[in-house]
Amino acid sequence: MDISEILSSKFTEFDIGAPLSKVAGAFENQELDAVVVTDGDEYRGVVSRRQLASSSNQPSAKVGSQVQHVPTVDRTEDVREVARLMIGSDAKTLPVLDDDRVVGVVTGDAVLEAVRPFLDAVTVDDAYTSELISAAPETTIGKALNTLREAGIAHLPVVDEDDLVGMLSLYDVIEFTTRGGTKSQDGSSSGFGGRSGGAQNRGGFGAREGDADRMLDLPVRNLTSDAVATVERSAPLDEVVETMFEREISSLVVTADDTGKPIGIITKTDVIEALTWERDDRNAVQVFGLDLLEGMDYDNVSALIEDMTSKYGEMTVIKASIELQEHKEQSRGVPLVLARIRLVTDRGYFTADGEGYGASHALRLAANAVERQLLKGKTYGQSKKHTDSDEQARLYGWWLGG
Repeated sequence: MDISEILSSKFTEFDIGAPLSKVAGAFENQELDAVVVTDGDEYRGVVSRRQLASSSNQPSAKVGSQVQHVPTVDRTEDVREVARLMIGSDAKTLPVLDDDRVVGVVTGDAVLEAVRPFLDAVTVDDAYTSELISAAPETTIGKALNTLREAGIAHLPVVDEDDLVGMLSLYDVIEFTTRGGTKSQDGSSSGFGGRSGGAQNRGGFGAREGDADRMLDLPVRNLTSDAVATVERSAPLDEVVETMFEREISSLVVTADDTGKPIGIITKTDVIEALTWERDDRNAVQVFGLDLLEGMDYDNVSALIEDMTSKYGEMTVIKASIELQEHKEQSRGVPLVLARIRLVTDRGYFTADGEGYGASHALRLAANAVERQLLKGKTYGQSKKHTDSDEQARLYGWWLGG
């Protein structure tokens, strides 16, 4: 299955010199996940909603300062390969190029819509993140914002002991803190990029406009949306995707089938990542852009990953994704390369970037960054287990027919 039927020719484009304030205004369209950035007719990259919301740049800064280099694809790219590229680059919108010109985009939502009929063979239990990063109702907004940014997530469940009481959105926090907290009591929590669907907040804020420090000290219960979608571990993934589309949300809190206790979370990214697993364990290391590596082949990269993880005790690598992207900038004829490593292990999930002149140099810088995370024990979520062979066969059987 290729993307020719699911790519969209409608996309929002900005010149590299456009102010970020103008880009932020474009994201008031809540359907927009990312904008394409060009320099004249030349494609430069994208800026995503989450990237912009998480940055601390001044509105007068130029969009070029926030450009993210993501893979580009052509019209005939396979859906599963697109899923791999999205996971490898941490991007849910990829530009579609024809003769080096952007002719459209393919989004994570489009991929999920295309594969939804085939997801009934796999359950939430196979894909969800079992470490639930959450906040208590009395957690301050400032601390919650730091948690959202550090973990690289956009939604934070609010849990009172074992009871799920709401959901906190990164975009609602940004909206509240950057625009002075001018929302009325019991007002809508929808804000910059929010998907709250008109849900009512828990109480008013009582904050003075511009009093940023005081706003950050408020408890998150003042900004929490009551509307939270939950799903049991045994539910099939096609139902998860259907719920996400119907309610215009990107995550569901996972509850235990017997107690209803919140035990994890499943996001659109988790579902897309489920599409990238191999049907066997033969290629646990995936490399995108292998041809850029000088003096290294696939076996060398696999050995690098094995050496990197073997230093830290018992650790099993479930999946390693390495992506290499070449920039136009050069030094003495050697191109600037971005290397991104995403490592899924039985001890957690690790990710880091490295940028250097030459792919091998960039890759080693990224590997060093991952090693530092391993040393500190820093993870971005509990690893997801492999599906067994029967489940893999059911999930991926539809790809075998081409």
